[in-house]
Amino acid sequence: MIDYPTLKIVWWLLVGVLLVGFAIMDGHDMGVGTLLPFVGRGDDERRVVINTVGPHWDGNQVWFITGGGAIFAAWPLVYATAFSGFYWAMLAVLWALFFRPVGFDYRSKIHHPAWRSTWDWGLFVGGFVPPLIFGVAFGNLLQGVPFHFDDFLVPTYTGTFWQLLNPFALLAGVVASAMITMHGGTYLAHRTEGAIQARAVNATVGAALLAVLAFVGAGVWLRIGGIDGFVITSAIDPAALPDPLAKTVVRSADAWWANYCSQPLLWLLPALGVAGALLAAGLAVVRRTLAAFVASALAMTGIIGTAGAAMFPFVMPSSSMPAASLTVWDSVSSHLTLGLMFWATLIFMPLIVFYTGWAYRVMRGKVTVAQIRANSHTAY
Repeated sequence: MIDYPTLKIVWWLLVGVLLVGFAIMDGHDMGVGTLLPFVGRGDDERRVVINTVGPHWDGNQVWFITGGGAIFAAWPLVYATAFSGFYWAMLAVLWALFFRPVGFDYRSKIHHPAWRSTWDWGLFVGGFVPPLIFGVAFGNLLQGVPFHFDDFLVPTYTGTFWQLLNPFALLAGVVASAMITMHGGTYLAHRTEGAIQARAVNATVGAALLAVLAFVGAGVWLRIGGIDGFVITSAIDPAALPDPLAKTVVRSADAWWANYCSQPLLWLLPALGVAGALLAAGLAVVRRTLAAFVASALAMTGIIGTAGAAMFPFVMPSSSMPAASLTVWDSVSSHLTLGLMFWATLIFMPLIVFYTGWAYRVMRGKVTVAQIRANSHTAY
């Protein structure tokens, strides 16, 4: 069996892969939902937009469910603490996600403009709100979350919901929302034509520029805006059993930059985030839409990877009790659990990727207004 310290790193990487996979796969249909009321003019055009993601959106939810399940199984302390501290934020995500299945299923049941417009805006909420809140959550992680543990490792969150909505966290939410909208725009540009495609391209360019500006702005804010990072100052035994209170942590202005200083190759991640977004916008303009989609996916990989690389080995820092901060070394499950999950992932992850690829290949091609009008009784 793989040794315990290696499995801890492997699962940090696997959770990162799942988060990126969720952003790419579920993110593009959330981006399409965000753009739905704006790129579709009239019922036929909005049905075109919906039908580009209608056959796939529920399958893409597998990435979201798998990511949550992986955090629960691999990082149980992170799962318990995050759902305690971010309880109302997670409920807001859940409530917003309710609009997606009912919106896709109920919209076409009644042919009435008010009915369909209501569900269109419901799909907008289901596409716009979750990325915004996930970005806000990442912004709070970079600042530290106010929680502590008692002697029995029971977490207590001492902040409020409104404290989560601080300026830096909202800026991080803009980054997340803009990159998801950009990704949805590239997908729409690839699957549509004519006026809808033109509007999708315009949305892609605007969202890409906003994502780059907000991403760079967040980085500058972290560097000179007085947001201190976290650094472990005591010795760490990577093979030790989980105990988040068995270390010493201090705050430092340079902490979130330490990994980049010691490993200069990590600067490729923020460079990929900026260059990928700008390339996606440029490729969309010249109608190289599939390449634009790939560039957009690379941009999201770079942006998410930038935050992960900056925080490593921290997963959920504590601003009120720094020593209680959760890291990849002390918030994980047992050696046996991580090992069994690793082999299960090694078997089932390729199956998910293969099936998803097959489904997209079967349902590839443009969705047009003519097709929608010729098939008025389709599901969406």
